[in-house]
Amino acid sequence: MPDQQIELEKTITILKKGGIILYPTDTVWGIGCDATNAEAIDKIYALKQREESKSMICLVNDFKMLQQYVEEVPEVAYDVLKYATKPTTIVYDRPLRVAENIIATDNTLGIRVVRDPFCGKLIRKFKRPIVSTSANISGVPAPKNFKEISSAILEGVDYVVNLPLQNKGAKPSSVIKIGGDSTVKIIRK
Repeated sequence: MPDQQIELEKTITILKKGGIILYPTDTVWGIGCDATNAEAIDKIYALKQREESKSMICLVNDFKMLQQYVEEVPEVAYDVLKYATKPTTIVYDRPLRVAENIIATDNTLGIRVVRDPFCGKLIRKFKRPIVSTSANISGVPAPKNFKEISSAILEGVDYVVNLPLQNKGAKPSSVIKIGGDSTVKIIRK
C-alpha cells in the first residue's frame, strides 16, 4: 500500500516547481497543477491539445479557501454544496488570485470544494487551489479508470500520484453556474 504522506510530499514538490501531475480526484483521474501558475496551466493545455478558450476548473479544500479565490460567493452556493449528494463544481463570477489562462472569457471559473481525503490534504498543505481536468487528450472520451489513461498523458505529466481512485463510480462532477443574482443553471448533471 503506497504511503499517503510520501505521495503528498512528492506531489507538493512537483507542484511547487511548476510541474503537472496526474492524480486521483474525488471524481475521476485528473491532470492538475498550481492554479496560480500560468506556465504550468499552459503545459496542461499543450498536453491535452486543448484550446485555451475551453477553460478548466480548479479544486479547493474548504469554504474558507473558496472565499479567497472568488470576489463574492453567492449565499445559495453554500446550500447547494451542503446538500449535494455527489461532487459538484460551481461556476462563479469574478474569480480572484488565479492565473488568467484558467479564467473563462466571460470572467468565470468552475471551482469544486473537494471531499476526497487525499485531495483535501494535498490542497490544504499546498495552500493554493489545484487545476483539475480529465486525464485525456481533448476530443477523446475521459478514462473511466487508470488503465484507460493514454500513454501520451502518462508520459506527458511530471508525476503520477501512486494512490488509488476512491470514487469507484468514476464520473465527472455535476456542474452548476450560479450568477451574481443567485440564479442557478445546471450545466452538467
